[in-house]
Amino acid sequence: MNLAEKASPAKAKSIAANALRVHEKAGSIENIRLAVEQVSLAREREDQVIVEIAAAGVNPSDVKAAIGMMPYAVWPRTPGRDFAGVVVAGPGSLLGKKVFGTGGDVGIRRDGTHASHVVLDAAAVTEAPSNISLIEAAGIGVPFVTAWEGFRRTGMPTRNDVVLVMGANGKVGQAAIQIATMQGARTIGVVRRDEDYRGFSSSPIEVLNASAADVGQSVKDMTGGKGASIVFNTVGDPYYPAASKALAMMGKQILIAAVNKVVEFDIFAFYRGRHTYYGVDTLAFTAVESAELMREMAPLFASGKLKPFPIEDRFRFPFSRAKDAYTEVIGSALQRVVLVPDK
Repeated sequence: MNLAEKASPAKAKSIAANALRVHEKAGSIENIRLAVEQVSLAREREDQVIVEIAAAGVNPSDVKAAIGMMPYAVWPRTPGRDFAGVVVAGPGSLLGKKVFGTGGDVGIRRDGTHASHVVLDAAAVTEAPSNISLIEAAGIGVPFVTAWEGFRRTGMPTRNDVVLVMGANGKVGQAAIQIATMQGARTIGVVRRDEDYRGFSSSPIEVLNASAADVGQSVKDMTGGKGASIVFNTVGDPYYPAASKALAMMGKQILIAAVNKVVEFDIFAFYRGRHTYYGVDTLAFTAVESAELMREMAPLFASGKLKPFPIEDRFRFPFSRAKDAYTEVIGSALQRVVLVPDK
């Protein structure tokens, strides 16, 4: 029996769930203690739903919060931002629906999705496209919301744009490349070593190896001296000088992360180039706010214009191996990692 078949028409207000719980800051992945505990989940309002989780993505932010790197994370709590599953309690129009979603508050400022069930506002869930599995849907959240919001802020790329994606093989990088190529933009991806682009794209992309090329100058050479109209910098300060050098006149740079907080800022190049920088922090987005973006993207996944990340069997972890899943992610896993509740 699948999850949809188990959905009851009864508008239950509470349910017993199994959840991963973190009770204290560990400081490192080696010291983290993840316990599977039974918790009681309750709907406090009629406009809330209980979702039975089929799978939940594991993001670097989930792990960082769980080990104590997020100053506003509450304790104890259940980690996890991304999810896909079936509504088993809530408004009648949603009962039995396969849904997916994410949120910057979920799993950090409130209990999250690394559990058998989660309580959310009805407005925080988006009906999952029927052509993708719930396992795949669970991996869409953070990477695609981040990429979509970055481009929504700058203006969606067009066929007249050159888009440079720094960190092309990261999950946000791959999502950004999918969106840029879907929009018809000429797209250049930057990787750390001699490797091919690993993700899906609607058209061929050009790849630059940052360890063997002056990325900024190479982009200028490839574009007849003009540069990139949009730079999506998924890494931050390590690529900041090259990204800034690669920008075209009136170019836009999107920044979503940092290793070191402080960079040397060339004010002269900034104002002479008439550049604009955009900071994107999806941790500031509630699950309801994130769902607004998910609903914009859902038809594109349904049509096949955007594709979910493939989830290999070896990167599907039961709760009993949650620490292994977290270790894979904090170690910069190349594949999308999901947790699947133990049956």
